[in-house]
Amino acid sequence: MAVSGTTGIGPVEPGEGTHGQDLPDPAPAPHTRPGRRRAALALAVTAAVLAGGGYLYATRPHDPPPPEVPYPAQTVAFAFLGDRLTPPGGPTRSFSFAVRMSVLGGPPVTVDRVTQPYAGLTLTERPGAPFRTKAGTPRDITITMHVTDCATVPKDAGLPFLDVTLRNTRAIQVQSFILGSRYAQHLSRALKVACSNGT
Repeated sequence: MAVSGTTGIGPVEPGEGTHGQDLPDPAPAPHTRPGRRRAALALAVTAAVLAGGGYLYATRPHDPPPPEVPYPAQTVAFAFLGDRLTPPGGPTRSFSFAVRMSVLGGPPVTVDRVTQPYAGLTLTERPGAPFRTKAGTPRDITITMHVTDCATVPKDAGLPFLDVTLRNTRAIQVQSFILGSRYAQHLSRALKVACSNGT
């Protein structure tokens, strides 16, 4: 029986001189190294702890800030006490009186200066400024006024006051203290006596 063609069974064998190409091994499946997994987990835990701590800090009750120290003028009072003897050796046309300074609370207050508003009058104080006064320890101050020009002093002082420069740990303030009707009467009377000779 004649055979017209050939039929092969099985894989084709490479012919002579045929070379195959070496292919690289397939890439391994992607995966995370164990060290990187641990670092990522630690970062996530740290972020969660920080977020939780911030929330707790923001929501917990906070102590209120301590109250501010009051201004010195808010804590000081002056009261007129009455006549005092004028220190010996002072100039003529001088007269003296006393006031009491009280610090009602807060830190100590220093008096840096005491003045009065009238031209033709000067004053000195004992103790001499600056001096310091604590809460609960009133201080008596003797004021001596000297008339330098009778033409410019008031004939009747209606609401006379003293200007006092006060200082504490918060501020320095100049405060005017009206000492009341007794002081007004005393000042008017003393000025009339001092200027009674018309000079």
